[in-house]
Amino acid sequence: MERNRARERRYSLLLVLAAFIWGTAFVAQSMGMDHIGPCTFNAARSFIGSIALLPVIWFFSKKKGRGAEDKTEKKTFWLRDKALLMGGAACGLMLSGGSLLQQIGLTATSAGKAGFLTSLYIVIVPVLGVFLGRRAGGKVWAGVAIALLGAYLLSGSVSGEGFSIAWGDLMVLLSALFFSLHILVIDRFSPHVDGVMLSCVQFFVAGVVSLVFALVFEKPALFDLLPAWGSLLYVGVLSSGVAYTLQIVGQQNVDPTIASLLMSLESVFAALSGWVVLGQPLSAREMAGCALVFCAVVLAQLPDKRKEGSP
Repeated sequence: MERNRARERRYSLLLVLAAFIWGTAFVAQSMGMDHIGPCTFNAARSFIGSIALLPVIWFFSKKKGRGAEDKTEKKTFWLRDKALLMGGAACGLMLSGGSLLQQIGLTATSAGKAGFLTSLYIVIVPVLGVFLGRRAGGKVWAGVAIALLGAYLLSGSVSGEGFSIAWGDLMVLLSALFFSLHILVIDRFSPHVDGVMLSCVQFFVAGVVSLVFALVFEKPALFDLLPAWGSLLYVGVLSSGVAYTLQIVGQQNVDPTIASLLMSLESVFAALSGWVVLGQPLSAREMAGCALVFCAVVLAQLPDKRKEGSP
């Protein structure tokens, strides 16, 4: 039991690291959007993320020596490969849907309101989990409530507007639903396939979907990407290639509801990096929001005393 807890903590740290990368990548995303449209930006970052993982896949494939497999192993690998393609396609569709809707929503709503609405995946994941037969304990639900309040204080304070639901807000709210489904789809497929390969496939699918929308609505040109190359490399390699791979690997041994709480630290890291890097000071309300989200994550990670004594 203690060994399982230690392993869960190690994988939880991967999710925290992913949240840190996403939070610190906020500046690069904002700068990149100054030069290209949201669909083009998402397509480019997704393809970069997929390409960045190819050397990693090649290295580990060569290390495993797949050529020495017998017929039984090849048959088993084919079954895993089928699950990999299905899982990668499903993850890619959910990821592209969430990213595109969020970017579109940001053109018609404030950043503070968008941050709060996106953080609603903290609530959506456990609610959807109930319908899938996953029941979270009272401790986790308490963490969800505390994290939601913290997200409200952290991102809602950016804007003095009320939180009425307009068209842009609806787009961001729908993106939170896609991000929630993305977490649950990863929970379904990640234990059965190679995490790095799953991440590579999902980025390729997300890139193709975003490229189709970019060709229809934005008419991108290759030269349009040059002014944003720095932001695209940073977001594509780190935020996409590294962080989303860490999410897939980390979720292999972490409950999806707890994973959503851990990844909600993204908003905290974004605020802190803006403070340190851009010199944007945090108000007392924002500091309180950071503290609440952090406390929620710690609460969700505390061991359940009733389960500690069970075999």
